[in-house]
Amino acid sequence: DGGDYDYPRAINGGLNAPFMSIYTPARLEAEGTSKMRAEELIALVEKIVATAPEKYAIATSPKDVRDHFKQGIISLPMGMENGSPIQGDLANLTAFYERGIRYITLAHSQANHISDSSYDLRRKWKGLSPFGKTLVGEMNNIGIMLDISHVSDDAFYQVIELTKVPVIASHSSLRRFTPGFERNMDDEMIKKLGENGGVIMINFGSSFVSKEAGKWRSGLTAARKALVEKEGEDSPKLENFEENYRKEVAYPYSTLDEVLDHIDHVVKLIGVDHVGIGSDYDGVGDSLPIGLKDVASFPNLVQGLLDRGYSRSDIEKILSGNLLRVWQQVEDYAAA
Repeated sequence: DGGDYDYPRAINGGLNAPFMSIYTPARLEAEGTSKMRAEELIALVEKIVATAPEKYAIATSPKDVRDHFKQGIISLPMGMENGSPIQGDLANLTAFYERGIRYITLAHSQANHISDSSYDLRRKWKGLSPFGKTLVGEMNNIGIMLDISHVSDDAFYQVIELTKVPVIASHSSLRRFTPGFERNMDDEMIKKLGENGGVIMINFGSSFVSKEAGKWRSGLTAARKALVEKEGEDSPKLENFEENYRKEVAYPYSTLDEVLDHIDHVVKLIGVDHVGIGSDYDGVGDSLPIGLKDVASFPNLVQGLLDRGYSRSDIEKILSGNLLRVWQQVEDYAAA
């Protein structure tokens, strides 16, 4: 009940190829357990398909996605959010490719052995680590898309310099609308992404879309910090802190129109061939925009694009075509 995705709502929304996020928290790197967690999550996706083969199939190529669509089956391609499970061993990269991983978000909320994170003020590597620079070429060679969401600006530019194929930002929005939020991309980065042939896939989370939501989040953090300083980490008031804070300070949800503004700006900067959908459903908690609350809401997005004058071919590119193009280019390079 608390989630953003299930089979009936996916059918209602027309969502037939959601990437399953094989996500490992940053803290697991120090514990040495990120690889095990990733393997467990891949097994979970495999179990979904084994339990309901009439509804789902794992997709490991753009061809699979198109074939499953013709069969009326929902594709479940997989992306690894946080490269930590590679554990500095290229044999693990190969093993995860063989298990179906088709993109890797190089880092998450902290620097790992591959890359600095946009969220981590300690710029350990000043971009990519030596292993990270090697990994870029190896991912090109094996056929796994490079995902530059979450990484620092320096790491982004280094990836662009090193990669032989287009890259993706799987769930990032635009810094133009959220000044100072490095997790999003600025205009110069977006232009570089366009030159690379890549795709920025817009995150729907309100704090990614509007500066008001970002300010609210900063206020929450400051209020929690003040409480800890006053009463300590064991204060019973910390339990359900965010829920109680929301009752006092209403959360400023963004809107469908504001999400469309992000898409419009990318199109204005680098063209309609370089923008996609990175909703982050089941990833951004209770922060989704009015009009885009779950996967059944995608018709609202399509109608919004129509209302703004986008053609059918433009909308098809935004909803799937651009990402499938990059995926195919990555496959073709690896095959060659």
